[in-house]
Amino acid sequence: MLDEMLFFDTLRQGLWVAVVISIPILTVALIAGLVVGLFQALTSIQEMTLTFVPKLAAIVIVFWVSMGFMTQTLVSFFHGRIVPLIIGG
Repeated sequence: MLDEMLFFDTLRQGLWVAVVISIPILTVALIAGLVVGLFQALTSIQEMTLTFVPKLAAIVIVFWVSMGFMTQTLVSFFHGRIVPLIIGG
């Protein structure tokens, strides 16, 4: 019973870490999509690359800026939760 609780607790924390790490990128993708969609609606331009390129550029920039935060979050999760489970602590 304790092993199942430990497994599900670790899984829950891992999923929460995934959510926290993905929030900046998903937020920027949503905002960029809304801005480009509004621009397309106002100008009646329906070009597919117009939606893809700005979103991709915004995602790459945010990923580059938040890479340190993402790395630190993952490292702290692994050091605090996964490594002790591996070594039996």
